[in-house]
Amino acid sequence: MVTMYDLCQKDVISITTGANIGRVGDLCLSLDTALVSQLIVYGRPKFFGLLGRYEDTQIPWEDIVTIGDDVILVKSNVTPTQPKRRSWLPWQD
Repeated sequence: MVTMYDLCQKDVISITTGANIGRVGDLCLSLDTALVSQLIVYGRPKFFGLLGRYEDTQIPWEDIVTIGDDVILVKSNVTPTQPKRRSWLPWQD
């Protein structure tokens, strides 16, 4: 049995891109069947969270390959939205 707390402690990894999408923030339940239909990974914070967040990622339950001890592997092509890293040194732009 897996609890919501256990799911929120696991990183979501895409097996197609190898990217760390993030951690589970919420679940979407189907009212008709009372089953989990999607995992929701909250977007990364913009400027320490002062400017909000990037878009949330919704992963359908069918895209989950396995739920391991540390990670959740998904077959989604989703890549996390990350800010472009800028250098403060002018010769490294």
